[in-house]
Amino acid sequence: MTRIVYVNGDYVPEDQAKVSVFDRGFLFADGVYEVTSVLEGKLLDFAGHARRLERSLSELDMAAPVSMEALLDIHRELIVRNDLTEGMIYLQVTRGADADRDFAFPDPEKVPSSLVLFTQAKSIADSPAAKKGLRVISIEDQRWARRDIKTVQLLYPSMGKMMAKAAGCDDAWMIEDCHVTEGTSNNAYIVKDGKIITRHLSNEILHGITRAAVLRFAKEAQMVVEERAFTIDEAKDADEAFITSASTFVMPVVEIDGAALGDGKPGPVAARLREIYLDESRKTAL
Repeated sequence: MTRIVYVNGDYVPEDQAKVSVFDRGFLFADGVYEVTSVLEGKLLDFAGHARRLERSLSELDMAAPVSMEALLDIHRELIVRNDLTEGMIYLQVTRGADADRDFAFPDPEKVPSSLVLFTQAKSIADSPAAKKGLRVISIEDQRWARRDIKTVQLLYPSMGKMMAKAAGCDDAWMIEDCHVTEGTSNNAYIVKDGKIITRHLSNEILHGITRAAVLRFAKEAQMVVEERAFTIDEAKDADEAFITSASTFVMPVVEIDGAALGDGKPGPVAARLREIYLDESRKTAL
């Protein structure tokens, strides 16, 4: 079946989808995005992703192309048109396509924002990686200073994933001033003596939607959570570690820079949180 994508008001086959060469997302990475997971044909935490999208647009003084209610309808229509049972929906908003390339922002009254969405069918609930865990390396964090805005400026995270691949590992954790900021496309956590430790919210990390849900569920389950920066040495000495993101949920990490955590297998805290997250998210899926 040919995948149907959404481009600026139209549902079209993916091989017919086009945006202008002058689109500012292409020329300047002047855009933001969201990824919402789909399980059993339903959207997980759409409201959280919509709120973060509105914040990202506001921080960049970018006009929303449609209302959040209309955006939900588009997501649902793509699920139906693509018969999507499990996977993700990727959404991207850019500042649009002006008549020519110019560093100055165009007038939003004359140049509307661009909106593109597409589906990605993928098994995410029963991922084999969740059973064996991830191996990560540490790399210097060389991204820009507003990581809290979910922009499409993903070159360095892509480079980080390739560094990990070259090292025979699954992903990379980024380090700034000896402290872990986050993974290349996920929030990072360690567990020590039963305590869950993850970096506090600031402009230095993405305010993960899955992060917020997982921490809420952890506290409801009477788990101890400490939001603070932790060093890479602390991470290597942790009992266990894990990451969270919309596409991986809660994913255990079993090795950092060649150092095995615990017994080198996924730990009980990550396993329990993944179970809770999936159970609770299915209950509130749209």
